[in-house]
Amino acid sequence: MLKRHSLDAVIIGAGVVGAACAYYAARAGLSVAVVDSGPVAGGTTGAGEGNLLVSDKEAGPELDLALLSTRLWTELAAVLPREVEYEPKGGLVVAPDEATVKALRSFAEGQRAAGVDAVEVPAHALHDLEPHLAPGLAGGFHYPQDAQVQPAQAAARLLAASGAEVHLGEEVTQVLLDRGAVRGVRTPRRELLAPAVVNAAGTWGGRIAELAGTSLPVLPRRGFVLVTEPLPRVVRHKVYAADYIADVASGSAALQSSAVVEGTPAGPVLIGATRERVGFDRSLSTQALRRLASQAAALFPVLAGVRVLRTYHGFRPYLPDHLPAIGPDPRRPGLLHACGHEGAGIGLAPATGLLIAAALTGAEPALPAHPFRPDRFGGAAGAADTPEEHH
Repeated sequence: MLKRHSLDAVIIGAGVVGAACAYYAARAGLSVAVVDSGPVAGGTTGAGEGNLLVSDKEAGPELDLALLSTRLWTELAAVLPREVEYEPKGGLVVAPDEATVKALRSFAEGQRAAGVDAVEVPAHALHDLEPHLAPGLAGGFHYPQDAQVQPAQAAARLLAASGAEVHLGEEVTQVLLDRGAVRGVRTPRRELLAPAVVNAAGTWGGRIAELAGTSLPVLPRRGFVLVTEPLPRVVRHKVYAADYIADVASGSAALQSSAVVEGTPAGPVLIGATRERVGFDRSLSTQALRRLASQAAALFPVLAGVRVLRTYHGFRPYLPDHLPAIGPDPRRPGLLHACGHEGAGIGLAPATGLLIAAALTGAEPALPAHPFRPDRFGGAAGAADTPEEHH
């Protein structure tokens, strides 16, 4: 017998974005349930580094979202348990030559106008910030607002703090409709009835959209991370080469890699980041791992002799214009999307949750939501697409 519940909203996805949606919806007084086919943080969230970055985002809607999230993460760090390992360590972007320094300078000028604190660091001062950096770099920029969390813990603690009803290990098999509007979801074990369903399914957001009879062109973009043996704090900030910014903005399907190196409170150094569109291929890429190791050692020669204990990988939810889909889908009343954040979901989760809560309650959003509208890619929903009508 299928169990039925009356709720204000059902959130599909127990990653950090879904958890943030649940947290802010509950704070707005809504009754919510979260359902996921796996465990908490079992998808992209659990395979992330925990980046909370403003440094890699050019002036525009995503940076505005990141700056709002930066403020919200600061507030959350004061109320969430210490296990989330919130660390406002700051970021350091380094340049190999004067031409790249000039490009970074122009990039930072636009960021500053949007509210980012970007401090130019001349070559001779780089080692004051990072004593183990390789010699010969031309300079860089320090971003004090960059931070980090332990991503799986952050999702779990946000979800627990929301007080939401949580159903794990239950795949959503149907999105229920009534006269063309969303009215809940069905899993093999229950029906969850609500006038709103939030698609926070990350890389699988396109599938949920299809279940609701609409579309969202989310594609997986694979990435690898190396984890070293525990070390003394040899890397103080989140440090990366300037070409990482270009990799983030690129739409190429080919393998791209640029070293992002950071220490953790527990001791291991995390080394990312690669990007490639290979579908859901989970096979190990020795080419990608070698590139990461080589690029990290080029930035920090001290890492050349350090043991890598393990590697892991996941799939970033990629949308063609590199902006997430956040808010109501006008093609399917009652359906909202909160996915497609690519590699920035952990950093952008709180602002996303706040925007979703505003949409659910009819409140004024903290930011203009128009740039993130889910129907900007085209496609339509109609009676012919109805997966199931529920009366």
